[in-house]
Amino acid sequence: MLFRLCIVFLLAVSFRASAQQPSTAPEAVQEALIQKEKGQQSSLVKNLALESIGPKVMSGRVVDIEVNPENTSEFYVGYASGGVWYTKNNGASFNPILDSAPTQNVGDIAVDWPTKTIWVGTGENNSSRSSYAGIGILKSTDQGQTWQNMGLKDSHHIGRIIIDPKNPETVIVGVAGHLYSTNTERGVYKTTDGGVTWEQKLFINDSTGIIDIDRAPNNPDVLYASSWTRDRKAWNFNGSGLGSAIYKSSDAGEHWTKISTETSGFPTHDGVGRIGLAVFSESVIYALLDNQHRRPAEDANIGNNSFNTMGPQAMPGEDFLKLSDKKINAFLKTNGFHEKYRAENVKQIIRSGLAEPSELADFLKSTNAMLFETPVIGAEVYKSSDGGQTWKKTHDHYIDDLYYSYGYYFGEIRVDLQNENGIYILGVPILKSKDGGKTFTSISKENVHADHQALWVNPNKEGHLIDGNDGGLNMSYDDGETWEKLNVNAVGQFYAINVDNQSPYNVYGGLQDNGVWFGPHNAKHDRSWNQSGRYPWESIMGGDGMKIEIDNRNANIIYTGYQFGNYFRLDRDAKSQTYIQPKPEADAAPYRFNWQTPILLSKHNQDILYFGANKLLRSLNQGSDWEVISPDLTQGGKTGNVAYGTLTTLSESPFQFGLLYAGSDDGLIHVSKNGGATWERISDALPRNLWVSRVVASKHKKERVYVTLNGYRWDDFNSYVYVSENYGETWKSIESNLPNAAVNVIVEDENSDAILYLGTDNGAYMSFNNGASWEAFVQGLPAVAVHDMVIHKESNDLLLATHGRSIYKTNVQHLYKMAADSLEGEVKIFPLKTIKHSSRWGDSYSQWSNTLEPELEIELYAKEGGVKTIRLASEDGKTLKTLSKTVDKGYNKLTYDLTISEKIRNKLVKKDKSLSIEKAKNNSYYLPKGVYSVIIGDYKSSFIIE
Repeated sequence: MLFRLCIVFLLAVSFRASAQQPSTAPEAVQEALIQKEKGQQSSLVKNLALESIGPKVMSGRVVDIEVNPENTSEFYVGYASGGVWYTKNNGASFNPILDSAPTQNVGDIAVDWPTKTIWVGTGENNSSRSSYAGIGILKSTDQGQTWQNMGLKDSHHIGRIIIDPKNPETVIVGVAGHLYSTNTERGVYKTTDGGVTWEQKLFINDSTGIIDIDRAPNNPDVLYASSWTRDRKAWNFNGSGLGSAIYKSSDAGEHWTKISTETSGFPTHDGVGRIGLAVFSESVIYALLDNQHRRPAEDANIGNNSFNTMGPQAMPGEDFLKLSDKKINAFLKTNGFHEKYRAENVKQIIRSGLAEPSELADFLKSTNAMLFETPVIGAEVYKSSDGGQTWKKTHDHYIDDLYYSYGYYFGEIRVDLQNENGIYILGVPILKSKDGGKTFTSISKENVHADHQALWVNPNKEGHLIDGNDGGLNMSYDDGETWEKLNVNAVGQFYAINVDNQSPYNVYGGLQDNGVWFGPHNAKHDRSWNQSGRYPWESIMGGDGMKIEIDNRNANIIYTGYQFGNYFRLDRDAKSQTYIQPKPEADAAPYRFNWQTPILLSKHNQDILYFGANKLLRSLNQGSDWEVISPDLTQGGKTGNVAYGTLTTLSESPFQFGLLYAGSDDGLIHVSKNGGATWERISDALPRNLWVSRVVASKHKKERVYVTLNGYRWDDFNSYVYVSENYGETWKSIESNLPNAAVNVIVEDENSDAILYLGTDNGAYMSFNNGASWEAFVQGLPAVAVHDMVIHKESNDLLLATHGRSIYKTNVQHLYKMAADSLEGEVKIFPLKTIKHSSRWGDSYSQWSNTLEPELEIELYAKEGGVKTIRLASEDGKTLKTLSKTVDKGYNKLTYDLTISEKIRNKLVKKDKSLSIEKAKNNSYYLPKGVYSVIIGDYKSSFIIE
């Protein structure tokens, strides 16, 4: 069938059962956190600072906003995987307050403002691919300096936290529960002793949790809660079910009654999806429903995105290509197309002449007419004016272009407490209504990200809004007519990272829902760009940004793209982009592309590009033409609504062209030693069915290969790291002392064949001994997911792409020196940098400027911790200053401010009358130009002031 080769294959909503792997027990998770904390304290590299280099302007997904009702310039923001941030200047600047906690994954926050007690429900309340699980309920009574885990440790995802305004020790928590597995710690929980003990007050079943709770402002004993049945697998997401409903409590959460009954007017049965709640009073409640029931046949064409109103069956190809991407994407979503297919894919098929728009009609009508000709109902708003006894839909029309078929990702509604008829609903745009939901208008603007997740509506000032979305924060004072952007936090959710060979080198990264960006690694991390009008980082691709490969002969040639294999060859010099996704041969089945489809430029020939679908494809001419060089390297896929049975990672040995490795999302790893002519499966001895997050051919030994497996999509949080010294014939586990956390990436050092770097869902590590033991990176890096790593070879900079805190950088040149010396000797002082002398030391450029104070960085390795005496000596060995410093075992970084005493100054001037060492304006004397030494015991290192 011609259509099969040119357009998507559709996956049915049902999915084949698969043996469920056991999820990690909460006790094991807690044990891993304790192990991690101990490992951090003893880590040999805990003092190696990691620097956040941003970027900030594109931000990351917001899940909650809590504003001080007495002072609205003070508020907290929770990011899905970027922690909690605090501002007291209306968003001009923020401080992260969750960094001392063992996770950055946030579902909801609540604040008792009189006591400044902060509650954080960990584990994102959305259900996306990167909605990371949490570790329970955290509480802080000291503005986030310290955190205490108050329980519910097996909750994984927290929907909502409600503090009793009459008694802050009484707290209600809605637990959404596990995302990828069933569990019983879900439902409504209540504490009356500040979290010391909890009681489960409402439980529906082991796959249904609580996604939202709201309290009546005029009667805090009246609460409403919404339950949600959902189940995500790597190959399928089911976001509706019989357990989804609305419940009410009239006794402060002690007892709950289901109020969305068959006779209430609110939809029931298995098509009920996520429900958001907004309570105006104990009688008046709004509910936003993701209604997954199908539209009646007679309504199939209502709306702008239904099949017949778009009319491709009668549309010439050239007219189809003139349609906006937005219109085509809306059509594809509304009519249930597999989520990987977007306008660019379809246009490319039509453009190439492989199919006509009319074939869309033939396919839809012949495959599953009910599925596509009657799309889901989608977003609906219901209102009750009698305390939830009866419900009525507020609008007569369908609310199209809000949810499409992805309502599970949104589901938030707000009501203006000054106006019963003023409501806001959040989706792909954000809509407001001033007539109680009869009609809506969009308040999305050009500087506001499209996907909206959280909204605060000022209960005392009309039109004052703070919006949280996938692109960060926006604030409005005119009810959404204009918005200010508050993206000043480095909270980007990166999937991938790479660097080029320019000087200064550029860093490239693909982000969740924020495209692909690049910028100089040394870009200023401040607001100076507001003056120049040009942010130092630049966006080069939209969508969910994915892998990036840069031609090492010409850094203007870049290969990158967005989700599900939509890749392009960019020529930045020519300002052109060419779509390069491979298409199957005639009558061949469509390829399956992973959300994060892997691509790889061959180090042996930069015209050769590899592309991973379910098969491996190779282009010899920069992606213009493709050849299949493997059979299906997966287990064959599963039916569901997410692409599965796909390749996730590729590697080619730098020692031999065509020595290739490929790993899949369903646990298979293959090797080819002859450029794809034959393949051998090498994963049978490894744990089965886990996501292969990396397979890496060694840079230092041809036969060596590394593998990391990730069980996150099974709620399996164990660490799986392996090495083979014989092309994968046999494997050795090198998890060693790693605290359990799903592993995303492993990288070899460029200079040392003993050093490895590892990124997990809860931090980063390195090993000096090929994985026999691991050391935690600590300083500057919170407990955030590290998705990717890259080393810039010339500078020895290690860059970490985190999924929640943007990009970190550190220089690792001293680490491979430590490894090369086998950590021998009591102390090793690393080479000191030359310092440029200035006559302005101790002075300032004006009375309004900071004093210029020099600093010598002394980096050293200590075999044992303790107090060390450090001598600063002249070239002839005379002591100029003695310092006493406490050092830790391992790497240390100390500083010396280059000051000397007046006595030493006089001796130097007496010895060399040509010297001029004047007292600086800060009353200090500084070392003059010359050669000096830092001495610790019998070890010394010299430096120059020039």
